[in-house]
Amino acid sequence: MPAAFSFFAERPAMRFAQNAEGARPLIMVAPDGLEAHLATLPPAQSAFVRAQGFGAAAGTVALLPGALGVEGALLGLGDLQAREKTRFALSSAATALPEGAWKLQGDLAQDALHEAALGWLLAGYHFARYAPDAPPKARLVCPDGMDRAHLEAMAEGEAFTRDLINTPASDMGPDELEGAARLLAERHAARVTTISGEDLLTQNFPMIHAVGRASPRAPRLIDLRWGDSGPALTLVGKGVCFDTGGLNLKPGASMGLMKKDMGGAATVLGLAHMIMQTGAKLRLRVLIPAVENSVSGDSFRPGDILTSRKGLSVEVNNTDAEGRLVLADALALADEDRPDLLLCMATLTGAARVALGPDLPPFYTDDEALATALSQAAHDSADPLWRMPFWTAYESKIEPGIADLDNAPSGGMAGSITAALFLRRFVTQTPRFAHFDIYGWQPASAPARPKGGVGQGARAIFTALPEVLS
Repeated sequence: MPAAFSFFAERPAMRFAQNAEGARPLIMVAPDGLEAHLATLPPAQSAFVRAQGFGAAAGTVALLPGALGVEGALLGLGDLQAREKTRFALSSAATALPEGAWKLQGDLAQDALHEAALGWLLAGYHFARYAPDAPPKARLVCPDGMDRAHLEAMAEGEAFTRDLINTPASDMGPDELEGAARLLAERHAARVTTISGEDLLTQNFPMIHAVGRASPRAPRLIDLRWGDSGPALTLVGKGVCFDTGGLNLKPGASMGLMKKDMGGAATVLGLAHMIMQTGAKLRLRVLIPAVENSVSGDSFRPGDILTSRKGLSVEVNNTDAEGRLVLADALALADEDRPDLLLCMATLTGAARVALGPDLPPFYTDDEALATALSQAAHDSADPLWRMPFWTAYESKIEPGIADLDNAPSGGMAGSITAALFLRRFVTQTPRFAHFDIYGWQPASAPARPKGGVGQGARAIFTALPEVLS
């Protein structure tokens, strides 16, 4: 990677102001309280606010002039009942306000205040690896009652995830993804081991090897461990650094975003940073099968039957359904360890996007308490998730007859569910398991989410962990 780029460079725009002294007030105002508030301002300020056309719509800002320049500002709250529709809208202030420290004033429920503070930090993200960019210079004072370290860890973990996804495959192959994991491990005194190339066969990871063997960039299994006490949490992330589709070659339009097919790996690494940065009392393991699904004379083929680490045979009916193959070997390894909680994150199916769109990832679990905790944490952390079922009636769809499993059932229906059912077959000893079928990409810029790579589900999981691992 270029020497000038660092995944963990200081990002002042994604941290709270170091000193609250001299911070200017950022006064939160709802539309129905605007007139009453304007009546309390000096006439010149009130007239200036009106001249700006300020109506207190969500995220809009009106500057308040003073003798020495700008002495404060109003921040529109809009309709707080439409929170999901206007997620992170208040973060617009980060780019609209002049340089300096700002302190929120006004009444806001704790969950909305948490979202406002987090959104401000996330709005400071800029991907400047290949072209310089100027992040906002306004800084927010951490609101009273908020856990500063928790919020900053979430923002920094999200930035790590975004950087990894946004980096093109030319600079983010299996080797570079391993390098990023090692940088993370070095930062937190974690341990990393890697099995790569032909060693995948001798150590019984045949499906990871099969998917990645066509590329000159050796496939590998990255294994990061941290912590030596507390409950055991294992995260498995799909690390397909570029997906051509293999011999079932994708059309050009579908291949254009395939640098993001390692979004599951990027997300679990970002989540791992959040966990380690805050010193959570648990034993963390991160497993990433890192491959490039390429085309060569050594490509695996439609019709091939592969034998997995778990001993289950898999008929390959589409080489573009490769993610579940590499995940299966990694999940089988994770399952052998019987962690207290096993989570899998992957940019796995287009079917999930058809069902729920790019902004709402589905998750699958048989554990009711885990599902409830994740759903509540998704709301609390402004990180939406939607539970979908391991619908056992569809098990027959993934059973081809000449092998134990089919990696690409015909019929074109329930694709996200059948992929989740496929993965569940490789988790038989671990009692608590969840799979997340994420998109990992923001297709159009939105508040606190610029177009490009984005983490999904990590903040919700991080928020839920104290409850689910208590």
